[in-house]
Amino acid sequence: MQSDPVSTIVSATRPTEPQQRASQPSPTDFWETARTLGIPAALWRLPNQQDKHLIVSFDDILPRVSADLEELPAGFLISPFDNLNTDTETPARTLFLRADIQAAFSDNGQTQPVVITPGETADRFQELLAEQPKRRVARQPLSVKPTPIVDPEAEAQYIANVAEAVEAMQRAEFRKVVLSRTKQLEFSDAPNAVALFDKLCQKYPTAFVSAVSIPEKGQIWISATPERLVSVNADGIFQTNSLAGTQLAFEPDGTPKRPSEAMWSQKEIEEQALVSRYIIECFKKIRLREYLEEGPKTIIAGNLMHLGTTFTVDTQAVRYPQLGTVMLRLLHPTSAVCGTPRDVAFNFIRQHETHDRELYSGFLGPVNINSDNAVLSSSDLFVHIRCMKLEGRMATLYAGAGLTEYSVPEREWQETEMKCQTLLSVISE
Repeated sequence: MQSDPVSTIVSATRPTEPQQRASQPSPTDFWETARTLGIPAALWRLPNQQDKHLIVSFDDILPRVSADLEELPAGFLISPFDNLNTDTETPARTLFLRADIQAAFSDNGQTQPVVITPGETADRFQELLAEQPKRRVARQPLSVKPTPIVDPEAEAQYIANVAEAVEAMQRAEFRKVVLSRTKQLEFSDAPNAVALFDKLCQKYPTAFVSAVSIPEKGQIWISATPERLVSVNADGIFQTNSLAGTQLAFEPDGTPKRPSEAMWSQKEIEEQALVSRYIIECFKKIRLREYLEEGPKTIIAGNLMHLGTTFTVDTQAVRYPQLGTVMLRLLHPTSAVCGTPRDVAFNFIRQHETHDRELYSGFLGPVNINSDNAVLSSSDLFVHIRCMKLEGRMATLYAGAGLTEYSVPEREWQETEMKCQTLLSVISE
């Protein structure tokens, strides 16, 4: 029989009573309890929202699923880059964290009622969760500064690969490719993932911020991504974004640039247009003509600016309830993280990148989650960029640049450096 439900524990506290509120389970308490039990957890905050959400899965080994938004229960998806779901014959590779525990935390620090699946794991979880307030003082420091691990050949190798890509595009072998690189850091102690998550939420209010713990891999992935891949809200409104082109959001003297006055080069305009055309081609494949296209316009994403276009479809009006799943399979990996044509660019990436992208430039996000006491659920999946992989004290940052025949190799290296600063500026504080 299940012990006292977590919802009773967390909802009994009145926010006007500081001592009781201090004993209320926090996101860190849930996160550390999951880590102690060696089970997966995902923590996220949607763009332009305040509430933070967390789920815990009771699966020691996460199931690999087909990302079918209409069939999956409530949970969290995270997919690798190398996951071309173009047909039913493709082996399922998307990791799924089922929402065996689902919690939400409001901006005032109050925990909303928690949903928990009964069972032995749930009982053990609640026992350990109740002990977490006593352990808070013994936890590791909130922040430990990292030391960069210098790779003296990284810049030259990346520039050489970009130059080779530009030459191939000038020979018309393909139109665009996204080449990525890594930057490694070492912490003196394993960093506090929830503290980093909180800092990213504060610094990047318009991003999708997440932390995902995958014990079977010994990894935690932390990201603050500006790029929505597929979302379907409770009213059946589908959205996707094309995002490309990059420049700093600040003048040399540190003052913010005005988005309306941002200047974009031919290369950046063409790069963004290719992503938008890719989305429109996907619509054409399924004979969908009723969509709203807004953009391109300059979008601020933390310390950077991008060109973005939003595509919106009312799935009820077009009688296409499966649109989210269909478009997800058509879109991933988009030309914003792979290239055009996709298969040619994908092969170029595999031949020239020396690292495994793993979950970088895949997609991630909550699926079929009810929020704000809504009867119907929504799904929000984002392109997994501006991310970092934590393995104990080691961190690996990932960044890529979209290349066209107009690319200048040295400038593309600098673009990846700017993108790494999204996380570096936070974890180095």
